Amino acid sequence: MTHRIVILGGGTGGTLVANRLRRAYGRRDASIAVVDRDDRHIYQPGQVPVTFGIAQPKDIVRSRRRQLRAGVDFHESEIDHVDVEANQVHLGGGEALDYDVLVVATGARLAPEATQGLTGPGWMEKVLTFYDLEGAAALSGALERFDEGQLVVGVVDMPIKCPVAPLEFCLLADWYFTERGVRDRIEITYLSPLPALFAAPIADASVEHLFAGKRVLHETDFHITEVDSTGGHITGADGREAGFDLAVIVPSFRGAACIGRSPGLGGDRDFIEVDRHTLQSPTHPNVFSIGDAADLPTSKTGSVAHFEGEVVVHNIRRFLAGQELDASYDGHGTGFIETGFHKAMLLDSNYTTQPLPGHFPTAVGLPLLKDSRLSHIAKVEFQWFYWHFLLPGRDIPGLGSAMPARGKASVADIDAAAPSRT
Repeated sequence: MTHRIVILGGGTGGTLVANRLRRAYGRRDASIAVVDRDDRHIYQPGQVPVTFGIAQPKDIVRSRRRQLRAGVDFHESEIDHVDVEANQVHLGGGEALDYDVLVVATGARLAPEATQGLTGPGWMEKVLTFYDLEGAAALSGALERFDEGQLVVGVVDMPIKCPVAPLEFCLLADWYFTERGVRDRIEITYLSPLPALFAAPIADASVEHLFAGKRVLHETDFHITEVDSTGGHITGADGREAGFDLAVIVPSFRGAACIGRSPGLGGDRDFIEVDRHTLQSPTHPNVFSIGDAADLPTSKTGSVAHFEGEVVVHNIRRFLAGQELDASYDGHGTGFIETGFHKAMLLDSNYTTQPLPGHFPTAVGLPLLKDSRLSHIAKVEFQWFYWHFLLPGRDIPGLGSAMPARGKASVADIDAAAPSRT
């Protein structure tokens, strides 16, 4: 019997799952199809460097089809909807794909229209975003022309893709304007809907220290309700306002539009509800989700998709064999924040452990929660690793999906080392 596996989305999660499955099954054992609307795979961590002229758009785009192993079918098509009762994916051209297992890896889409005024006059001119490649390229030009005034970076709401990216943008903006000799004429302010700069307290202290040292102002619990590019101000739900000469906005995010057109498939904001440890749908056992499309309490980053991929593929194989699923995924994710001046900071966490200082992946690895030149080098080199190791779905020697505990300090150790406040 040939198992029919359909994967919606040819981004990070969909590509690495397809490649892992192709290695796991012979062509007679499984047919594997990936569906996406275009043949343009973007290395999304490269969009922030594009805004500062560190990278060019052509440097971070490759063919989706060429990232897939031989024997994986690629359908370049819009997805109209999924019929979860009939186990069919209906494509935009009228074709239908039958499946035994469906993997939803459709990512998250920008929804700027959800915020009053955001897409009005001045959108992509005085008010921009770096969360798509076209926006990043336009913002690069705007930053080149910006020599003085108020630069405001605002996050509308959570969740967002790569939650550290807006923090990284602020820190790199300080470096960028310093290098150009105009930093003293520019005020940088960050607006966050969270009660702190970072959701985890120990990491928050590290980011607060960086922001203070680089004179980046911030306001927390700022829930953006309106962006007025003509008047140059942003309004919060509590009446606070922030004036700007140039605004960099992280809009709301939603799941893919096709999920909203598929009754019984999506949940809140069209993200896919799955078990947090098996990544299987609780209502449709032959549906799994990975990456930004999944409604999980994890960061929506490529590293999370990589660690999820190992568990998803293992569980698809167990599901098709009629075996109990592996409930081992612990929410592991890791990521870099570029801090400017050729330094970066690494964070590593899971569902139950906040980012902690120490080293990764062992006691002699990269420093955690500390900006260093070594982490910057690792961040720069990660793009090669992404194309040649992560997307092909290869295992990382000595590092599985579970978060490594070795090399990390404990919360108790940090509390004990903190100076007394009495």
